[in-house]
Amino acid sequence: MVRQVFVFGAITAQAAFAQAPTARIVVIEAARLWDGKSESIVSPGVVTVRGGKIERVGPYASFPKGAQSIDLGDATILPGFMDAHTHITSGSEVGASRSMARLQRTQAETALEGAANARITLMAGFTTVRDLGAPDFTDTGLRNAIARGLVPGPRILASGGGIGSTGGHCDPTNSFRYGLFGEEIGPLRGIVNGADEARQAVRMKVKYGADVIKTCATGGVLSMNDDVQSSQMTQAELDALIDEAHTRGKKVAAHAHGLQGAKRAIQAGVDSIEHGSFLDEEALDMMKAKGVYYIPTLMAYVGLRENMDRYEPMQQRKAKMALSSINETVAKALRKGVKIGLGTDAGVYPHGRNGGEFAELVKLGMKPVDALRAATSGDAELFGLSDTLGTLEAAKIADIVAVPGDPLADIRACERVVFVMKEGVVYRNDRAK
Repeated sequence: MVRQVFVFGAITAQAAFAQAPTARIVVIEAARLWDGKSESIVSPGVVTVRGGKIERVGPYASFPKGAQSIDLGDATILPGFMDAHTHITSGSEVGASRSMARLQRTQAETALEGAANARITLMAGFTTVRDLGAPDFTDTGLRNAIARGLVPGPRILASGGGIGSTGGHCDPTNSFRYGLFGEEIGPLRGIVNGADEARQAVRMKVKYGADVIKTCATGGVLSMNDDVQSSQMTQAELDALIDEAHTRGKKVAAHAHGLQGAKRAIQAGVDSIEHGSFLDEEALDMMKAKGVYYIPTLMAYVGLRENMDRYEPMQQRKAKMALSSINETVAKALRKGVKIGLGTDAGVYPHGRNGGEFAELVKLGMKPVDALRAATSGDAELFGLSDTLGTLEAAKIADIVAVPGDPLADIRACERVVFVMKEGVVYRNDRAK
């Protein structure tokens, strides 16, 4: 049966089918193809899709009788992009207005804003994302709505909000007067003091649907009352949190600008370090030895630069500190061969510009093909989804994008996506006649 894709009441101009196992075959053709793991591009590029799965890949894949043809012309076919660090239900307010928006908006409004952001993110070519911090489990609700086909958007791995210490970066009551919210919030809301409460908070996140656990191991740039470099979780708390998460089959992402907090998270067995502005040689060596992924979120720093004069003085001070260090940190990580995934911190900059992360990584010394790998097979490994996503191979889920020209020659082509397919459904095709 043919199912049409509706986006806010209008049928997308490019495609209108969802494929069952017996549905007709679709053959996608373009001048080039990169499969998500190879060192080079092949030409021409052909992918055969049936029933939401990839059936065949190669420069000369056959064209079965009766198949639907999608000819993308002078473009490169790629696996669907992934973003390891988003805040899909967050708006792009800055300064004090960001805190006020969180207080004034209902859960329903936050969820609806998230749906709009999800659509924008998908159209930018990102078919899978991790959401690392959303209020009131709005990320899990949006994940479920997308999975049910109620709204278009990327596949979401949701955290259900972060876990941190009282007064730390993950504490949403920062900067407000004592008593405004009644009693201080605790582990049921992800704010912990001690190892037992850290375990309890993980259990609560998992109970209510978290796919991944996010913790704030250090201070942050945009929170209003902490030092960006400060450690905010004890070694015992991080040990307990990460052990509990891994016992329950969940990976852990640690927000960690500061050095000591990052080292504690690495020692505890964290799966990824987010931001990492002040990582030193020892921390990076620890990460490489343990296989910990580094998610630099360089687009967040772009957003900070663009809006510096709109932030509060405390935020500006911390932003300038992080900006002074991040480029050299990433360059050192590249030289050492630390695993780097692509994540952007979408929400700190406007959603939909996720593709800018490719060029930011390349500017700091990453090879274009490695930047592509970071957003495809690399992130898929970090997410634990390598068996089904991240490369263009037979039997994998048909998450496929295309960009104009050759992205190895012009990495900024990844910011100009012309085709998006997720699970065999076409959501964008700028080359449709």
